[in-house]
Amino acid sequence: MKVTLLPSSVTCGSESSQYLTSYLINDSVAIDAGSLGLLGSAEAQARVKHVFLTHTHMDHLASLPIFVENVFEAGAGCPRIYGSPAVLDCLRTDLFNDRIWPDFVRMSDESADSPFLSLVPIEAGRPIEVEGLRITPVDVNHLVPTLGLIVEGPDATVVVASDTGPTEQIWTLSNALPNLRAVFLEAAFPDAMGWLADAAKHLTPELFAGEVKKIKPDVTVLAVHIKPRYLGRISSELAELGLPMVQVCEPGRLYEF
Repeated sequence: MKVTLLPSSVTCGSESSQYLTSYLINDSVAIDAGSLGLLGSAEAQARVKHVFLTHTHMDHLASLPIFVENVFEAGAGCPRIYGSPAVLDCLRTDLFNDRIWPDFVRMSDESADSPFLSLVPIEAGRPIEVEGLRITPVDVNHLVPTLGLIVEGPDATVVVASDTGPTEQIWTLSNALPNLRAVFLEAAFPDAMGWLADAAKHLTPELFAGEVKKIKPDVTVLAVHIKPRYLGRISSELAELGLPMVQVCEPGRLYEF
């Protein structure tokens, strides 16, 4: 399985910062659309046929309208956008509403021969199979309804936990799978800002370590969703944990499992 955290900064190298969230899996499936509409060429974006949205916060949705416009082709198949009822309602009401962006949902309904997108409801505990992958949504612990995703391929399973504070069920389910290879787990704030992490239902390195203890010990854990202003501090605090399977995820790097 190939997984890339898509970059979201126009700078490069050591100056890059990761402000938005999108993962590309095997070139054709995306998790979240924070930076999906900024991916490479329009041709690369057109290879993405399925987009799973974990929740409604802007850093996970920001470039979805750009992506949908970029890949539109009259008469061609449209991308399928998956989300919980709360997410799909947000798309209809707050995003594709003719104010923030043209109402691609209504336009797709009115022009069935050339739709822009197809909205597909998902719910926790009900797997969906796309592009040779089995994707299971699991409720996690965030300010708004949020789904972490367990992604099973023929030879490997990865977990994209999305934004969450301390949680349980996703680890119980994923640990039971024989081919769990990697977990993408947030570490949003430094330890000194634990009060904010608690209020916003995010993780600090200390809380991150608590979640790592719930995961099978031979699994790679990639730290993501690190607030750019605190990248240095959080990276140091993660290193001080002394957890050999933990590394900070590199945006733009292709990970293969």
